[in-house]
Amino acid sequence: MKRTKRSTKIWKKTGTAAMAAMLLALPLAEGQGRAQTAPASSGQTAPNVLSHSAAQAAAKKMTEALMENYGVTGVQYAIRDKGKVVLSGGTTLDDAGAKQDISNTRMFGVGSVSKMYVTASAMMLADEGKIDIDRPLTDYIPDFKMADERYKQITVRMLMNHSSGLYGSHYKNSMLLGDNDSENYKALLSNLSVQRLKSDPGEYSVYANDGFQLLELLVERVSGMSYSDFLRKRIAEPLSLTSTRTPMDEFDRKQLEPIRLPGIKQALPPENANILGTGGVYSTAEELTLFSEVLSGKHPKLLSEASVEAMLQPEYRKGVWVPDTKNAFGYGLGWDSVDLEPFGDYNIRAATKGGDTIMYHSALISLPDDDISIAFQTSGGSSVFNTTAATNILLEYLKQTGKITNLLPEKTHAKPVKQTMPAEMDKYAGLYGMVGETRELKIQNSEIQMPALMSDMIPAQTYVYTGKGEFTSEDGRTVLGFDEQTNGHTYMRIRSDIALPGIGNSRMAFYEAQKLDQNPVDASAAAAWAKRQGKTYYALDEKINSLFYISPSILTKKIAVKAESGYANGTRIVDADHAVNAVEIPVMNGRDTFDLDFSREGGAEYLKADGRTYVSEDAITPIYAGESSVVTIPAAGSVRWFKIPAGAAGRTLMPTLPQGAGFAVYDAAGTPVALSIASGVKTAVLPEGGMVVFGGQAGDTLNVSLKKQ
Repeated sequence: MKRTKRSTKIWKKTGTAAMAAMLLALPLAEGQGRAQTAPASSGQTAPNVLSHSAAQAAAKKMTEALMENYGVTGVQYAIRDKGKVVLSGGTTLDDAGAKQDISNTRMFGVGSVSKMYVTASAMMLADEGKIDIDRPLTDYIPDFKMADERYKQITVRMLMNHSSGLYGSHYKNSMLLGDNDSENYKALLSNLSVQRLKSDPGEYSVYANDGFQLLELLVERVSGMSYSDFLRKRIAEPLSLTSTRTPMDEFDRKQLEPIRLPGIKQALPPENANILGTGGVYSTAEELTLFSEVLSGKHPKLLSEASVEAMLQPEYRKGVWVPDTKNAFGYGLGWDSVDLEPFGDYNIRAATKGGDTIMYHSALISLPDDDISIAFQTSGGSSVFNTTAATNILLEYLKQTGKITNLLPEKTHAKPVKQTMPAEMDKYAGLYGMVGETRELKIQNSEIQMPALMSDMIPAQTYVYTGKGEFTSEDGRTVLGFDEQTNGHTYMRIRSDIALPGIGNSRMAFYEAQKLDQNPVDASAAAAWAKRQGKTYYALDEKINSLFYISPSILTKKIAVKAESGYANGTRIVDADHAVNAVEIPVMNGRDTFDLDFSREGGAEYLKADGRTYVSEDAITPIYAGESSVVTIPAAGSVRWFKIPAGAAGRTLMPTLPQGAGFAVYDAAGTPVALSIASGVKTAVLPEGGMVVFGGQAGDTLNVSLKKQ
């Protein structure tokens, strides 16, 4: 997988996470009437509306840049202005890699844009007086319990504005290929019942997927119907949305935009995000913009104007937050930002929601006061890229229609000039924590060396002191400072104008890390953790058809211990077998926290974290290097991992697989080289020092043959 230099770089760049999103549009030249979109019909190609306009040209330019340089294999976009689609188009690849126009009925997974649907659904129930968003969630889900009495303070509103204090996300078996298993959703309350909160409810907002799973459950409990039925009956049917569905619905999966990986010729099986309220909706760009009219108050019979306005309020400012005002982040109810930049520079109110599954990425931008919206969807890439591209297309459209006079020039960035740093700044040196990592920050000669940030979108650089308590990067684009916040924590603050070549810039302000106090650990506990230093633990209960096997770092945890400080992987060591989350970081970098809980059975050490069970590398045996062997899937787990010894390296793996079973093979660097479920190929050459994982139903027997080449 990812054999070209460019695709390898993109793979690392996009990872599996994401943040925000947007899209495009366009009117006719003076003297012409509005172009009409053709009726939606299966397989129809989107009309080439206003093909010579600046906005259309910008859309094509962004599409080409994304497909050439950002790992994107399909793009679909639409702009809706006062009820009419004024721009619609896109490009997709066929199995041979040739570019084709895309159908306007082609469906994409919208990822976390799904949160707008479940938020709107809850607000619809509030309009009907069936819920009060400021009452405790336990009033509506009485069996919701946690191992932390503060859970009783969580309100419905806190789920919508990310301030509930929940750890963040339970992803296990949620992203599956061709499988709509709802195990993850069914296990939600059980998983939360043994978890604590990372902060007081309402203290600050930080992205939390589980909150929207709880909203989905709330909608079901209060409405008395399944969430998919609620979406269909209360939203899709009234709006005549024929291509807005969930994995639980019956529809022709051939309508879905193919998902592709480098090195695999054919499309992968359909991706099912089976966490519907969090990220499970499929739709088209045109239908996303029609749903956006509900979020702008244009369909008061569905959602009241009062609820629309409540969703657009700057909820993020109620708690601890970065002081910066120009930012891609700024939560409302559901929205990622209710004052998206750079639209504020033009005195235009803009709200946005981005979404990322493993393979699909989406962005929706709404200008509620102007009744304009843009949706931009891709297969491959990132919602950050989509949002940036869509912003620039939409600005071109606003200029073309006379809503803005000129586009403001991009900000320039000069090389920073180092100034003398006051001695008091030295207090900010020391140990910092973030999710999964602890890092020692050194300030030497008025400089700070920083690794790459934001999934490598901000490169590793030297930051020099430039006055007013701030350090500036070599390229002048990023500023680092420190805030001593009202919750008693000290945070490293980042403000950056991120350059995305060929697409544009994205302004972001966030807290990167939290300063940690020393955590003394007794000698016996320190010795136990020292034995785990550098060891990798492998997930045992993720189904083999999970998309997470594409990025195995999600299914492994390599233990990194700061023995002298008492921390491991961003958690605070409590005793020999337990460590709890140590970071409380607002905005985005404090999302998806976890505890580490170790136990032993049958001579093997196991780890429980983020709802999964992992086994130590010490308990993983080499695959049998002879010609044939049998692998049995145990009742306690979905998969079995094996190391690839020198004796098995270079041989061709040819297993006999029961229905639904499969395998994945990784080289010594952890790069996937064979994924049987994704590719449909049932053989693989084993690389020395790598790993192979087999999966299937409990008790499945796999006959494994290793053939010499």
